[in-house]
Parts: sequence; structure tokens; C-alpha cells
Amino acid sequence: MGDLLMLAAILLCGLGYAEGATLSRRLGGWQVISWALLLALPMMAAIAMFTLPHSWVGIATPAWISLAYVSIFSMLIGFVFWYRGLALGGIAGVGQLQLLQPFFGLILAAVFLNEPIAWTMIVSTALVVLCVAGAKRFA
Repeated sequence: MGDLLMLAAILLCGLGYAEGATLSRRLGGWQVISWALLLALPMMAAIAMFTLPHSWVGIATPAWISLAYVSIFSMLIGFVFWYRGLALGGIAGVGQLQLLQPFFGLILAAVFLNEPIAWTMIVSTALVVLCVAGAKRFA
């Protein structure tokens, strides 16, 4: 069941990115993400109400600050620039570049957080980079 839900999430997110980029050419990135968040609000509110914790005592201030940061910067401001980039650079081309994010994430985690990087992570990342390069070259 988890694999099917993951597959559904991947398909829906891909469709959302493509449609958001298409709409941002006409509406602008800030309007696209604002409408997307507004339309998602009823369902997200229902899910939030269904999964509310029994007690709010265990939720520390850093968790609330992190939630606010992710909500404002990743889900609102970040998407304004993301949709603008997709509209300017082309949905397919910029979407493929997003596949390189794990590579940069590994590097940043190793440099700034001293996270160990296993050889399997490097091999997986190299395969993704090769796939992106091949798709750009042969597309």
C-alpha cells in the first residue's frame, strides 16, 4: 500500500509541477502557488483535524519555528521562484535539473553537518546525474 501511495504522490506532484509551470506563464508564480494552497486548504485542514495530537505540550518552540519556516519559505516564497524558473527555462529542462538536488544535498550534508556518505549514496547519485545528462543530450 505504501508503494502505491508513493507512486500516486510522484505522479500527482509531477502533474502539479507541469500544470503550475504552464499556469505561471499566464498568471505569475505567486498567483499559481496562492491558488494551489487555497484550493488544497479544505483537504489539508481535514487531514490536520484528523491527525491532531492528543496533547500540544510535547511540541517545542523549535518545531513551531521550523513549521513556520517550511510553510512560508518552502511552500510559498520558494514556489514563486520555482514556477518562474519553470516558465522561463521550460518545464522539461528545469524539471530534469531538479533531479540533481540529491547530489547537492549529499554534498551540503557532508560539508556542513559532517554526515557520513556511504559509497551506495555516491553510486546512486552518480546514476541519477548520468540519467539527467543522457536525457538532456538525447531528448
